[in-house]
Amino acid sequence: MFFFNNKEEIVKKSKALVGRENQINIDLRNEINGIDFREIPENFKTIIIGMGCFWGAERIFWQLEGVYHTSVGYAGGHTKNPTYEEVCSGLTGHTEVVRVVYNPKKISLRKILIAFWEGHDPTQGMRQGNDIGTQYRSAIYIEENQDIKEVEKTMLEFQNLLDLNGFKKITTEIKYDVEFYFAEAYHQQYLYKNPNGYCGLGGGGVRFK
Repeated sequence: MFFFNNKEEIVKKSKALVGRENQINIDLRNEINGIDFREIPENFKTIIIGMGCFWGAERIFWQLEGVYHTSVGYAGGHTKNPTYEEVCSGLTGHTEVVRVVYNPKKISLRKILIAFWEGHDPTQGMRQGNDIGTQYRSAIYIEENQDIKEVEKTMLEFQNLLDLNGFKKITTEIKYDVEFYFAEAYHQQYLYKNPNGYCGLGGGGVRFK
């Protein structure tokens, strides 16, 4: 496996790995509740977020009441159906993400976004703590244009709080309608299966009022 020399620069599409047509994970069932990852009930919504290592990030969201199911994967890059090793090489352009499927009648997008902002340090660019590389960058990928207003509103609120606490500017990548690829089965709900497993997330200690 080759590696991209600059860990903090997203590889250009022309230099990215091509990938494959078939998805790498065929075991698409949530380990916690048994729900098929592809199942999205009518009027439920999804949002895809990246905040560093996806093991710890996923746990934040599966604990929220109103979340139907979560799954981890790769998004924001160029390679089709990448493997974990390929993403870590820096040659796909993807970041590690969590896809959150939720019932908007039970939990608001704002509450999910607050958990996102508070759960990591979104000012670190192509890293999160000791995890360095483009696959650890902060990201929000929305599927409905109407959600951008809430994203921008909460981001502005959090930036003001960060400013008061001496942090730098938010570097979170925000995009619309980004392709999501499921990660391998052993990554799904990892900290549920391995409660003492690695989690590099802790946030910056800044909280919404």
